[in-house]
Amino acid sequence: MNNDLIIQGLTKKFVTGTLPALSNINLTITEGQLTTLLGPSGCGKTTTLNCIAGLEQPDEGVIRIGDFYMTDTGRKLILPPEQRQIGMVFQSYALWPHMKVFDNVAFSLKLQKVSGSEIKKRVIDALELVDLGDLSGRYPFQLSGGQQQRVALARAVVTRPRLLLLDEPLSNLDAKIRETSRVWLRELQQRVGITTVYVTHDQSEAFAMSDKIAVMSKGNLLQYSPPEELYEHPATQFVAEFIGATSFLKGIVTSVEGNKVSVRLSNGDEMKISDHSERHWQMNNEVVVAIRSERVEVASDDKQGGNILHAGILSSTFLGSKWQHVVDTGSGSLKVETVDTVSEKRLSLFLPPDSILLFPAE
Repeated sequence: MNNDLIIQGLTKKFVTGTLPALSNINLTITEGQLTTLLGPSGCGKTTTLNCIAGLEQPDEGVIRIGDFYMTDTGRKLILPPEQRQIGMVFQSYALWPHMKVFDNVAFSLKLQKVSGSEIKKRVIDALELVDLGDLSGRYPFQLSGGQQQRVALARAVVTRPRLLLLDEPLSNLDAKIRETSRVWLRELQQRVGITTVYVTHDQSEAFAMSDKIAVMSKGNLLQYSPPEELYEHPATQFVAEFIGATSFLKGIVTSVEGNKVSVRLSNGDEMKISDHSERHWQMNNEVVVAIRSERVEVASDDKQGGNILHAGILSSTFLGSKWQHVVDTGSGSLKVETVDTVSEKRLSLFLPPDSILLFPAE
């Protein structure tokens, strides 16, 4: 039986007459996979999660797991959260401060009137799953942030839900623990095999954990792809800008031969681009040339050929494992990464044709 999570035509307005918080969102999340909703604050990712959970009622749309319909506005079907067979972890963890760890995890099972012996077995199993079997007698205030997060996860999975929803569960942890926790959480999700929807604004977190990523902006779904495809082939300029360190230069198309496109930048330099999109470019199209900072190569001064830009360094920042430079090309600024410090004030830069992205000018 197919138990994919299917979202169709999901639309939500908080105030009549304003732009929708969600606009016709369509997603199919494969059973057993982890999908991340990624985007800046206010993009609609948490609203989407709350609609799935039943905490928000959409104006339009269908949300179902296989043939199990949780929301169908056409039939005026909106199941309450407790009937959706969903586990959820909030950003704040929302643990009961007056209850010990065991009772926090057991709480939902008691509401379901599960027998005492079954509750004990399932709570112990859930705490062992999150490596907290020896802390069942502690109160939440006696735990670290990472341990509290694991209690919240144990509570979410103890009911054996069909779907797990995670709303920025690592955001309260410090950077080092976050890195460890995301590896541990991903391993747990794969071990349990539960379909999971994860919300974050942290792109590195999304790339480390996800089978697929849905990038959202202003209530719209811009792209839904595996992490590598998202990075290498962003569908829009916004996606390219939001994912990774990307620079943009304006230009005009001067020739098109198949997927080989020539663009003249505003300072007159010519760029040869191997365009891998399915866009159909024409002469004199106004375009935006985009390139990831790590793909820009520092070239020797005597390097000949195309795609060479001469630029002056505006600023240099040491980031530990690399240097990031902002340079002025005469057509706009570029971000460039180098392993070693650069003593020169001007650089010759090579932009590989296969590494350049091309978008219509907005």
